[in-house]
Amino acid sequence: MIRNILFDLDDTLLDFHMAEKIALKKTLLHLGIEPKEEFLTRYSEINLAQWRMLEQGKLTRSQVKLRRYQILFDEIGADCSAEQATEYYENLLCLGHYFIEGAEETLKVLSKDYCLFIASNGTAKVQRSRIESAGIWKYLSGLFISQEIGYDKPSIGFFNYCFAHIDGFCKAETTIVGDSLTSDIKGGNIAGITTVWYNPKGSSNSSDVKPHFEIRHLSELECLFKTI
Repeated sequence: MIRNILFDLDDTLLDFHMAEKIALKKTLLHLGIEPKEEFLTRYSEINLAQWRMLEQGKLTRSQVKLRRYQILFDEIGADCSAEQATEYYENLLCLGHYFIEGAEETLKVLSKDYCLFIASNGTAKVQRSRIESAGIWKYLSGLFISQEIGYDKPSIGFFNYCFAHIDGFCKAETTIVGDSLTSDIKGGNIAGITTVWYNPKGSSNSSDVKPHFEIRHLSELECLFKTI
């Protein structure tokens, strides 16, 4: 029986891609750069690659935040400060939120029978602000952010910290729900808890990371957890 549910935040509960695109457009305009669609797409690719390197322990969080802009600016020939871009961009990300379809209702329903937690690799200031804006604190029993913990998903250190701060913790009663195979699912598998891959686009999985369950819509979770 599941009692504790760890939720990833970005692109599982809140639409980070939308928030990223809006904040990036405003940041580029602020720096005097035309926010061409090709620049936005390339930044997203670069950003994802840097976070993957963080998960692998190859980069620090500070390096990720600067490198994504340094690489982009070098590629497009822009003489701009990565530090200035990062600060302006993060301040914009803190403003507002965009729910993934069904996220708010799912949290409301599940919070009646389960202990819900956020487990995020995102920047602490940004994540806390977005959670506050979204008004979902009332559904949560706890918040685990890698920047504050000192470990990043998928490391066992991150999950061990979470487990140590959940009252009456039991692995057999705990699951993680997330969109990232390399972060959420791999980490949950390593930690020995049930893993649920949120895969709204039905993407194929050719990796060696296999979730216990896969869903396309968050509304599926209520029925799923009643069967585990």
